[in-house]
Amino acid sequence: MIRALRERLESKILHWALRLNRSSRYRRLRERVTDLLENNQNPYKRLFDLFIIFLILSSVFILIFEVKHPVPVWLDYYDIYFVSFVFLVEYLLRLWISSDLTGDLVREYEESSAVGREFRVWPALARGLRKKLAYMVTPAAIIDLLAILPAYRPLRVLRIFVLFRFLKLLRYTRSINQFVEVLGTKRFELLTLLGLLFFVTLTGAIAIYVLEDMNNPAIHNIFDAIYWSLVTITTVGYGDIAPVSEMGRVIAMVIILFGVAMISFATSVIVSAFSEKLTELKEERIVEEINRKEEFLILCGYGQMTKMFFRQSEAKRYDYIILDKDPQRVQEALHDGYDAIVDDASRHETLARFNIKGSRVTVLCMTHDDVENIYITLNAKSIDPRIRVIARAGTPEIVSKYERAGADHVLLPNQAAGTMMVTAILKPTMYKAIHAIFTGQNVALLDEVRVLEHSELAGQSVGFIDFRAYKLILIGIQKAETKDFLFNPEDSVVMEVGDVLLLMGHKANIAYFRENSCLDGRKCLR
Repeated sequence: MIRALRERLESKILHWALRLNRSSRYRRLRERVTDLLENNQNPYKRLFDLFIIFLILSSVFILIFEVKHPVPVWLDYYDIYFVSFVFLVEYLLRLWISSDLTGDLVREYEESSAVGREFRVWPALARGLRKKLAYMVTPAAIIDLLAILPAYRPLRVLRIFVLFRFLKLLRYTRSINQFVEVLGTKRFELLTLLGLLFFVTLTGAIAIYVLEDMNNPAIHNIFDAIYWSLVTITTVGYGDIAPVSEMGRVIAMVIILFGVAMISFATSVIVSAFSEKLTELKEERIVEEINRKEEFLILCGYGQMTKMFFRQSEAKRYDYIILDKDPQRVQEALHDGYDAIVDDASRHETLARFNIKGSRVTVLCMTHDDVENIYITLNAKSIDPRIRVIARAGTPEIVSKYERAGADHVLLPNQAAGTMMVTAILKPTMYKAIHAIFTGQNVALLDEVRVLEHSELAGQSVGFIDFRAYKLILIGIQKAETKDFLFNPEDSVVMEVGDVLLLMGHKANIAYFRENSCLDGRKCLR
């Protein structure tokens, strides 16, 4: 009877594990909860963190306020029920996502079926529960659990556990969390210092207790001696306990010298840890800031081309980040006032740090090495083909390799500079006109106007639009479907959504045309 019940229960557990593991709704819910609680790139995580921080601070404020003042009933209920309930739900959710219990059961069941081994539910379930238990004994989980206890107000001693809610700030306050992480990198040095501190404190306490137990009325037991030794070695020196004998004063001087040495050692350890991590923390902040943008540029390499790009007035309206694996060039970029980090853009992990899926990203390959630029292009396109790549090539012979790598546009700055030099010599008037157009002087401007979905331009023929009424010249149209560029298109060509019009005219006229886009047909139709 008992065996039949056990087998039936095992069958039920396995059935529910298989059902949950195969449920797309369950998986999506788990992924969303995990993303909200652990993914710093989730836009709602910051709001959730701020909400939890508000609950923590308000709960601690109520604890302090009720020491001297009566707390209103509604505020007491808020603290007892609402705050504690939120923390309980958060704790259970973190316990849920700490390990995939149903997934572990299903995987073991499938492995047993594949090799013909008998599957036993209880050992597999025990292994999964041990993973949950391993999370429950972590410091963060213990703090989360103790932060719930103040809900039981009949035991007034539990009110002190409100302080554990304050410790939850370690999880939600990033600056404090980063401080703890930095100290964690120097764990060995700090533990060595702590061991030395314990040894010297205990030695000094025993010595002062043995020498001054009968002579010093302020020392009643070994705890008083340990208290004096710790206060002295940390150079705090409250003065409530002081040695009265000569040997006691000698011990105090020795302990003070040890204390100064250990404080200096601890300071040097912490400063060195922060100096090593400071650059990394700054770079993480820069990456996180740029990932919040809907559109941004990744400039690979800080050389002459990048400097020339930033000299253009139009470049200032783009959000950007500079990547260069040379620390000296990165320092130069930072000195010039640009956001730059030390990293190798040809590595997959580098570009994967950015919010490629949620933003429109353009990668500019500006290094002097064609091989490195091609690797960067391949890397960007392997992450997401939608990334637009504009690459600098050294010679025309290598352009085909850039195109095979997936580059959207390939620039030949040396060839362009040579062409402009020849034009300046042979056709100076043409050179002046072209130079004025590209440098934005008050002559004319070449600009692009995209045909939007709700624009009156969509579906109209070129001849149907009076560009001369806007004092503009239509140079050509790039078709959205074929990507062909039609120079001086005929009047019968129809403009479609996504087409790009290349117009020449004064900046004000182009801006006026872009804003109106022939929404008022009476002004622009013939």
